[in-house]
Formats: sequence, structure tokens, C-alpha cells
Amino acid sequence: MLTMSLTATQPKRVLLTGATGFVGRHIHRALIEDGHQVRVLIRPGSADRLAAAADILETADLFAETFPHLVAACEGVDTLVHAAWFVEPGRYLEAEENLACLSGSLALARAAVEAGVAQVIGIGTCFEYQLPSDRLTVDSPLRPETLYAATKVALFTALERYFAGKPVRFSWARLFYLHGEGEHPNRLVPYVRACLAEKKTAKLSAGTQLRDFLDVAEAGRMIASIVSREQAGAINICSGRAITLRAFVEEIAEETGQRDLLEFGSAPLRPGDPAAVVGVSNLAPLVPERAIHDESRDQAAHQSRGPDPSRDGHST
Repeated sequence: MLTMSLTATQPKRVLLTGATGFVGRHIHRALIEDGHQVRVLIRPGSADRLAAAADILETADLFAETFPHLVAACEGVDTLVHAAWFVEPGRYLEAEENLACLSGSLALARAAVEAGVAQVIGIGTCFEYQLPSDRLTVDSPLRPETLYAATKVALFTALERYFAGKPVRFSWARLFYLHGEGEHPNRLVPYVRACLAEKKTAKLSAGTQLRDFLDVAEAGRMIASIVSREQAGAINICSGRAITLRAFVEEIAEETGQRDLLEFGSAPLRPGDPAAVVGVSNLAPLVPERAIHDESRDQAAHQSRGPDPSRDGHST
């Protein structure tokens, strides 16, 4: 897939939802590192979980918030990064709360337009795609198999059409298999690390599944960079590296020389677990604006000197 280089823009005023979540905390930190001004919309009493400084607005339930309050939250903002969603482990894939997230997200999008927001970045999932596949591009067919993925597809499809007639640049960041700081302890990597730390056997499936793992901190940086890149459309937030679950876990165990504590084949595969989920990155390279100016200046200087005879095989 071809990608084009995009020029970095000036710092922006960003409204971030989901700022206290697993992914949102890393987006927030990266936005601040990139020099953006960040406003967050969070639940009361959750400010202590923020990863960086921000202007704080509170809401008891973002997805049930009134339209005037959503418009007010978006006032004076250049970019909306919408990372909030219901993701309670063990429940979120088929939870009815996904429907509330869908309707509330549509209301937030309308509020962003009403307030004059010029850029909206939504967060999707690799499970929107038809699986399994070891080469998922943003043009791969979509076929969600859970309510969570179906509502994400519905939101993407609706907003793509809605924003097409508005002065809004719309981006949709599809997350692959993230791990790292802030991860729920029941997930794979924290489970394995806890077993190793306690010198207990980690009971695992055969580990033949192909996956695309990415550190959540890097994912946060990639999503935050879309603010400056201003790249529109669907974007895979992935490593592009195919690795079996077994090899990935063995790399973790090798850090402390404890591969003997990994017991593959002692746990069953989860029902419906796809054999392969691997992405193809299409995030455009970011060229600093200064580099563009420097290149233009060099070209102008060269043209002012006239042609170089040596380029045609001649010498003076």
C-alpha cells in the first residue's frame, strides 16, 4: 500500500475523551509531548488517573450527556480525539453498553460540527475486519463478529458519510493487539509476567496464533501524531510484524531466562479465536515543516546558480 509523506502542523487545541483509560492515557501523554494543548472530558473524581496536565471538564456519563453540554465541551477546539468507550474486561464484546457508546458518540460528532471542530479522530479495532488474515490493509473487507466490533463499524461508516459533507477531516484509528503500562492484569502479558515474577508455571494455549502486537505507548504516539499529520481515513495502528503468540511470550520469558516456566498446550483456545490477525501499517511518514522549508530553499538556491555541466558528463 502506498503512503504519502505529510507535513507537521502547528500545535493544536485538542479535546480528548477516554483520557484515563488504557489507551487514552498514552494518547494524552503523547499529545503533550508533541506540544498540543489538551482538554479532557472525564468522570468526576478520576483526575488523579490522568497521565499529564490538562484543562479538565467533567461529565457523569459522556454517552448520555446533553447536546448543549457536548457543544460547550467542543468550543474553541481544533481537534477531537474520541478514545472513550465501554471496555470492561469479560463483558465489553457483547455488552449492551456498546449501543449507548454508539449513540453517544454520534451525538458528540454532531456537537463537534456545531462547535466548528476541524478534525475528528475516532478509535476503532482490528476486529472490524473479516478474520482471520495475516495481511489486513485498510481496504480489507469488514465483517464484525461481536457487538463491540459491529458498533465500531457502524460508527465509522456513519461518521465517514456524515463528515463527507462537512468541513471536518475525519480519521479512524484501528487498534491491534496492544500491551504495556496500565494493562488489565488478566490479559496475556501481565499474566505471564506475574507468573514469571512468582516463579509459577504459566499455562498457555499451543500459541500457534499469528498476532500483531504493539506497545500501547507507541500506539499512543501514533494516534497523537495523526493530529499533526492530518491524515484522513482509516489508519491501522499496528506494528506490521507477524509473530506467533508462542514466540511473543518466549521473548518475554527470555528477558529473565525463564522459558522453562511456560507451559504451552495446557490451556484451551478461546472459542472463535482467529488464527491470524496481522495488520499492514498505512500511517504516513511525518515530515517536519522546517524540513520542507529547508528543501524548498535549497532547490531555489540551486536553480539560481543555473545548470551544472558535470551532470551531463561534461567538465570545465
